[in-house]
This record gives sequence, C-alpha cells and structure tokens, in this order.
Amino acid sequence: MREAFSNALVRLALADSRILLLTGDHGYSLFDEFRKSCPDQYINAGIAEQNMVGMAAGLARVGFRPFVYGLAAFVPIRTVEQIKLDIAHDELPVVLLGDGAGFVYSHLGTSHQSTEDIACTRAIPQLQVLSPADRYEMIASMDYAYATICPVYLRMGKADLGDVHRGPINSLQPGRLLKIRDGRSDRPGLIATGSMVRAAVDIATDLDLMVWSAPILKPLDVDDVCAAACATLGLVTLEEHSVLGGLGAAVTEITSEHQPTRVLRIGVPDRFSEHCGTHAYLLREHGIDTDSVRERVGAYCQSLASSSIAFA
Repeated sequence: MREAFSNALVRLALADSRILLLTGDHGYSLFDEFRKSCPDQYINAGIAEQNMVGMAAGLARVGFRPFVYGLAAFVPIRTVEQIKLDIAHDELPVVLLGDGAGFVYSHLGTSHQSTEDIACTRAIPQLQVLSPADRYEMIASMDYAYATICPVYLRMGKADLGDVHRGPINSLQPGRLLKIRDGRSDRPGLIATGSMVRAAVDIATDLDLMVWSAPILKPLDVDDVCAAACATLGLVTLEEHSVLGGLGAAVTEITSEHQPTRVLRIGVPDRFSEHCGTHAYLLREHGIDTDSVRERVGAYCQSLASSSIAFA
C-alpha cells in the first residue's frame, strides 16, 4: 500500500506542477522516486511539523496543491491547531498524510502510536477524513483527495496486509461504503476501515457475514449505513483506533438517529498501551487481533440470535 501511495503521488505530481510534497524529515526511501522525478516539488521542512502545516497553508493560498506527510502521531496530532485555523477554517486544498496510524510504530511507544487521530480530525469542520484499506483504496483515495480541492486528512495504517479488493476501484464517492463480501442477513454485518478490513474479511468468511469497507470516514454516507443496518441483524464496526470518536462513533451517530440497531464497536479501549512490542503483540494487548475479534463477533452473533428468538 505504501508503494501504491508513492506511485500515485508521483503520477499526480508529474501531471500537475502545482503539487508540492512537504515532509517533516520522514519517509526518505519512500520518496526516492518522487525526489528523482519531481525534485523541484519536494520540500523537507525538518522536524517542525506545526511550522510545516503553516507553510502548506501559505503555499495553498498562492495556488499550490500541498501534500503534507508525517507520522500520524505528529500529523495530525501535533498539528491540530494549525490544521484547524490555518487550513480548514479557510477550506484550503491541502492533503495531510498521516503514516503509521494505529500501532504501526509499536516499538517506539505511546509517543509514536496514534489511536486518536480520527476522533481529532472528524471534529474539525470542513476537513474530510480518509482511511484506505489496501493498495486499490489507496490509489482511489489519492485521486479523490486531489480532485476534491478541499482540506483532506488521509490516514495510513498497516500497509502490508494484502488486498481486500480484487482489482482497481473506478472512483470513490463521498462517504460511500464499499461492499466487500455478501453474507447472511440473519447475522450482524461488519463495517471496517483501514487495516481492520483484512481482519473483517477473514472473520466474515468463517461466519458467513456481510462486510463493508469505509475508506471515507468523513463524510460518511447516511443512506449506506442505514442500508447496511437494514440488511443485517445488527452491526459490528472494526478499527485500529480508539472506540471513542472513530468509525464506531460515526456509525452509531447515524443509526441512533436514522435507523436504530445494535452496534458492537470493536477498537482500542480507552487506555494507553501498557508495554512496547511488535504490532501483533499490541493488537493482542488491546484485544483487536483477529482471534480476539473473531471470538467477540461470534459471541455477538449468538447474543443477537438469542435475543431475536426471545423477542419473537
């Protein structure tokens, strides 16, 4: 997925000389091809992310199309004020790229783990939030972010989990869910985003569940979420992000107002990591590894089936 991101950025920049890549002293090997192909469109702003976002805002005001790259723990978390006031307030066309979201930088501890970035960015007016799941969603997300001409935050999580789509996506529509898998209507449906879509597909294959991917978290299409709620017996949301303020919150906000249904929110509990370790270890510590999620979803299926029988 990182390679797809890099290739998409080079392709867009070669076609539009207004595109500038700003990085906070990160991603050197990732941008080898960009520096080679578009050397005059590359700016290393140094370890000064807040200043970098301000630079991007100024460049956007004079007609450039800045793409701002950093670790998700710093872009957007360290730069929320600058994103809010310098970019989003005036709807400047800046694309913010937060790499390593969730527990990707697991060994570096809490300072480099980002499980609150969706919550922070969803609350900023006029800022769209994207979270691609594989290389095909990444390519479509980059094209969408460029074509939208508005402030966008694009979240990049674990990048080496494989594809969930069988081929290219023609285009993304604002907030639309992507149906990944069909399944039984008398069981809950899974709505996942980013790195958790792969786990959702694996679990759904065992339990014969419907799966949707949410590559665009803000806006999130009300009709699509309501349709998913109507097509299934309850919903499960999966995200490598806090259970507070992310995909699960967005889905329950919609269903509570438009299509009431039971929603199980699976994500990172409201606490910091207790230990450092591998990415796989931290998923287990927080109960969002595939085995733990499969167990929770299986129990949820049984509880919904029992309550449905009792109600009948």
